Amino acid sequence: MEKKYSVSNLVWRTLMSFVGITILSLGTAFLRGGQVGLDPFTATNTGISGHLNLSLGVYQLLANAVIFIFILVMDRHKIGIGTLLNMVLVGFEVQWFIALYQQVFGTRTNLIIVVSNLIIGLVLFTLGASMYMGADLGVAPYDAIAPILSDRLHTQYRTIRIAQDILFMVVAFFVGGPVGVGTVIVAFFTGPLITFWDNHVSLPMRRTIDRSQSMTPGQRVGYLLTRFGKSSYDLVSNSYELTNLMQRRLSQYSPKDLEDQLKITRRNMEIARASYQGSERRYDMLRAELQRRKRLAATGPAAVQESPEGK
Repeated sequence: MEKKYSVSNLVWRTLMSFVGITILSLGTAFLRGGQVGLDPFTATNTGISGHLNLSLGVYQLLANAVIFIFILVMDRHKIGIGTLLNMVLVGFEVQWFIALYQQVFGTRTNLIIVVSNLIIGLVLFTLGASMYMGADLGVAPYDAIAPILSDRLHTQYRTIRIAQDILFMVVAFFVGGPVGVGTVIVAFFTGPLITFWDNHVSLPMRRTIDRSQSMTPGQRVGYLLTRFGKSSYDLVSNSYELTNLMQRRLSQYSPKDLEDQLKITRRNMEIARASYQGSERRYDMLRAELQRRKRLAATGPAAVQESPEGK
């Protein structure tokens, strides 16, 4: 069933998706600036585009276009405005933000810069991913591969997605793409962070957009700007305080302290991964049940009566 939105609702959701894609691209630039590796898809595109003497933006657009055709054939319901925005903008925005990062911060790295960029990049990357997907206007071509294949092959989404990311990581490694610890973290451990941003930013933002539809145009603009302004201020303020606190603490850490913090972080990552896997299992169960009911509804009342659940 296709979703129906009013014009104003669609405009605000599109803006939300656009802002999310921009934040995601900025996070990718921080990961690249810290030389900790990029997400598997962007790392692969960076490596191949270098061999072909193409800019990242141009090559990623071409790669997305090929995957877009696959989605169009297999499941066009996953295509939306957000899909088109992502496939066209991300490569060029990442390329622009990386150039801007190098102009502002240079290319030197040390342990503090690496750790800081990994944290900042991961936070921004997952926040942006949550916002553009939370707008519910379609997903990026790369992100649509796993759910389509899991439906077609009757396999868990988690299994397909991990296999997909590992495949792209291997390809990125062999084509000279920027693969590093950040690539592994983005591939395996972004789930809990995206879930956090979904609950605290993206879903409240989308509910705010939906609630505003009963207002007059003037009231709607004022309401949305006020809500988004407050959310943006809180987000920037908290992120700024967190970054300052992290930088102050990092400068005071001895090598032994850093090793201890790495062990603690690794343990937290393992806990987060377990939580993520549990969420994915619940997701697979819910999706399987929804698909079963859709199949029963499509085949008519007779099928419902014949099924064990319909008895």
